[in-house]
Amino acid sequence: MLLNNGNDINRRQSWRVWVKMAEYLASIFGTEKDKVNCSFYFKIGACRHGDRCSRLHNKPTFSQVPPPTFRLFSQELGHAPTIVLLNLYRNPQNTAQTADGSHCHVSDVEVQEHYDNFFEEVFTELQEKYGEIEEMNVCDNLGDHLVGNVYVKFRREEDAERAVVELNNRWFNGQAVHAELSPVTDFRESCCRQYEMGECTRGGFCNFMHLRPISRDLRRQLYGRGPRRRSPPRSHTGHRPRERNRRRSPDHRHGRF
Repeated sequence: MLLNNGNDINRRQSWRVWVKMAEYLASIFGTEKDKVNCSFYFKIGACRHGDRCSRLHNKPTFSQVPPPTFRLFSQELGHAPTIVLLNLYRNPQNTAQTADGSHCHVSDVEVQEHYDNFFEEVFTELQEKYGEIEEMNVCDNLGDHLVGNVYVKFRREEDAERAVVELNNRWFNGQAVHAELSPVTDFRESCCRQYEMGECTRGGFCNFMHLRPISRDLRRQLYGRGPRRRSPPRSHTGHRPRERNRRRSPDHRHGRF
């Protein structure tokens, strides 16, 4: 009996040590103190070193549900409803060319119109086909690991999982869609604060997200006022009512899924 009591005490002490260690590891996961996992990949879902990075890139997975003893790590391990569509957006100011291959000037107004059209189309189709979107952001960086990345945070994990599976079999604007689950859950930690204040000295090659904003009218249309909601319902004719009537430029036409 005494032996059993001694074993119980040892087990409880070992459990307390394990819990404290788990709490500590969870607290430093994805930070500069973490010498195993890449902090940039954890915060941004991308790393400029790619597969050559000396630290681990823990890609999220929904194939396993963490047991109760591992719930401390459930968020850190990436059980989050965010997906990334790699290099999907193409800024016409960076890609527009004339017939002879020289760079074609595109005004800021045209770029914003093109971007709003792109954002609305992608947001609307993904929300209608896969589920409610809490947040969608598009990178305007120039680095290969971030350029044109579209991050979509769904409300439900199963919607994000289904979107990744189906989108990887589709094309957009003449290019194959590459979708994957992303560890990013808090875009405030991912974006470049200096860029938001107009003070980033690294320009488009900054390693933090430069998130391109959409117009205010489009934001009101897609997200509404107050709590975010689904897209406006379709009319009896089968078409979604539109609050805006933007002119679509044939020279900078965006693609369709």
